[in-house]
Amino acid sequence: MMSYILIGTPGPTELIVILLLVLVLFGAKRIPEIAQGLGKGIREFKKSMREIHSEIESPEQNQKKKPETKKPETEKAEAEKENEKNDKS
Repeated sequence: MMSYILIGTPGPTELIVILLLVLVLFGAKRIPEIAQGLGKGIREFKKSMREIHSEIESPEQNQKKKPETKKPETEKAEAEKENEKNDKS
C-alpha cells in the first residue's frame, strides 16, 4: 500500500535525465537567461502579493490618506514660470 504514494515522485536517475534533456534542448548559454527571467517573475509576483496583502490588511488607512499637497519648491517654481510668461507678454 505504501508503493502507491511513491508512484509520482521522480528518483535521482529521472532528475538527471530531465536536467540533461533541458541542457540539450536549451543549451548552456540559454539556461542562465531562463533562470534569471524566472527569478524576476517570481520577485514581481511576490511584490504584487505584498501590495495586495497590505491593501487588504489596512483599507481604512488607504482611504484616510491626506490629499497630497504641493511642496513649497514646486509652488515657487510654478510662480516663477508664470512671472516669466507675464514678462514676455
